Amino acid sequence: MKNIYKVLIAFIGVLAVSCNADAVDERPILDAITAPEITAPATGQNYVLDVEKAAEEVAKFTWSAAEYSNTVSIRYNLLIDKKGGDFTAAKVLEATTNNVTEVSVLTRDLNQVAIDLGGVPEVAAEYDVKITSNVSGGFTQVSKGLISITVTPYVGKVDYEFNDWYLVGDATVSGWDNNKGNQILFRSGTNANEYTFTGYFKKGYFKAIKNLGSWAPMYGGKDGSLVYRATDGDQDPPSIEIPADGYYKFKMDVQKLTYTLEAYAAGATAPTFDTVGIIGDATAKGWDASTPMVKSTFNAHIWTLGITALNDGGMKFRANNAWDVSWGGTTAFSGGGNGENIPVAKSKYLIYFNDLDGSYVMIPNQ
Repeated sequence: MKNIYKVLIAFIGVLAVSCNADAVDERPILDAITAPEITAPATGQNYVLDVEKAAEEVAKFTWSAAEYSNTVSIRYNLLIDKKGGDFTAAKVLEATTNNVTEVSVLTRDLNQVAIDLGGVPEVAAEYDVKITSNVSGGFTQVSKGLISITVTPYVGKVDYEFNDWYLVGDATVSGWDNNKGNQILFRSGTNANEYTFTGYFKKGYFKAIKNLGSWAPMYGGKDGSLVYRATDGDQDPPSIEIPADGYYKFKMDVQKLTYTLEAYAAGATAPTFDTVGIIGDATAKGWDASTPMVKSTFNAHIWTLGITALNDGGMKFRANNAWDVSWGGTTAFSGGGNGENIPVAKSKYLIYFNDLDGSYVMIPNQ
């Protein structure tokens, strides 16, 4: 009887393997048939990029549809490389999904990839462009042909390898809205892990978020220890409490995962200014006049300036269009606390300033 069972089990095993093999053989096989090819613009186009048109379309690229042996959803990547490059270090200029075979390229995007590929601002250089297709990341087809274009970039975003953090919570200017003029934390000019904010808080709670409009990454905390939330799927960290309306100094170290929160009594009696502006040879008006900033209606010591073009050189912050009170720094992008000229590299910036302690943050932007 046992032998009968053994024979029966062996037969079922063979049958199962046979069925599985048949199922694999019957699966549809996807073959790459025809690679896409760029149809416009024509090769040889010359693009002299204008910083004043950074957000406008500079070119539209179209290409023929790739062909596969079955009906599938195709993704396309528009690649750009230095003239004569082998495309191993190419940049993705734009990408489309769902079989879309055209894309508009903005001036700022073409400008940035040209610079990333070694382009020099205000100097014309040639680049090659190809189109590739793939299905779910596989079955890649690369165009046999390419087009060559000439690009003269402007000075785009300078390198900025820093993280910025913003306050959110009912103790802050934005409430619990994570994308409504949130207060930025001022990063140390000498330690990129240290952030501070000295200013007014309402009674309530707050946390820190990295990306406006997103709830992760985030820092909360309790009893001086920061609690990190990496993704939306992670547990929400505790909020940091402000016990009463008033001025406080908050400082956090994202490497040590520590924070301090102290009352700042001097804030209540600190002088306020009618205007604060930037001045210097890096600014549009040079050393002759200040470019005014915008004062916060929540905290009279916080000032901002929207996307502003600056030149190579130096700048300071000064109050009331005079030299009686001014602030500077020795470090690019962030710092404060002394009267030196802040070093500036030519670019556009979002600028934040705190007149209570002279802290500033300047974020490159196009």
